[in-house]
Amino acid sequence: MAITPHKDPLALFSLWFAEAEAHEGIKEPTALTLATAGADGMPDARIVLLKHVDERGFVVYTNLGSAKAAQLQANPQAALCFYWMPLDKQIRIRGAVEPVSAGEADAYFQSRPKLSKIGAWASRQSEPLPSRFALEKRVARFTARYALSEVPRPDFWSGFRVVPRAIEFWLKQDYRLHDRLLYTREDDGWSHRRLYP
Repeated sequence: MAITPHKDPLALFSLWFAEAEAHEGIKEPTALTLATAGADGMPDARIVLLKHVDERGFVVYTNLGSAKAAQLQANPQAALCFYWMPLDKQIRIRGAVEPVSAGEADAYFQSRPKLSKIGAWASRQSEPLPSRFALEKRVARFTARYALSEVPRPDFWSGFRVVPRAIEFWLKQDYRLHDRLLYTREDDGWSHRRLYP
């Protein structure tokens, strides 16, 4: 079985993503590896969750004081990788990074559960933590502060959009003869070609 090309790789992404969402064996279909590099060129990677995708790109959110935010600001390029093992499918994405608008960040933040909003205020992400109790005290402090009100989005919390320049679809095949379909964005749209496994 080979990958059936689509004119728009984001349409193909949507089909594969819907399949991952529907699969009982995939607990978190939005999980992806986000790879970054700072100004020093040293690569870094971690698992994050996809929070939005549309024709503009793929959006993730974070504390702006985090290591990944610092790297994305110093070197606004990133790679994403989804791997859905039960489906034998992988999608790799590379592109430039841009911040989301304040309105987008506000709207997503307000969609989160209240305790997740409290957690965003309480965490000094990527900073040294003297003890778990120190974090629990901060959670208690912000829980009390916003006990009777909406939790606003902190100004140190927002999102980044990876604007894709290349998207590769990978489908496992027997004997390591995998099917690979690479899309690259040109000035006049997307082009695609197959790659050797």
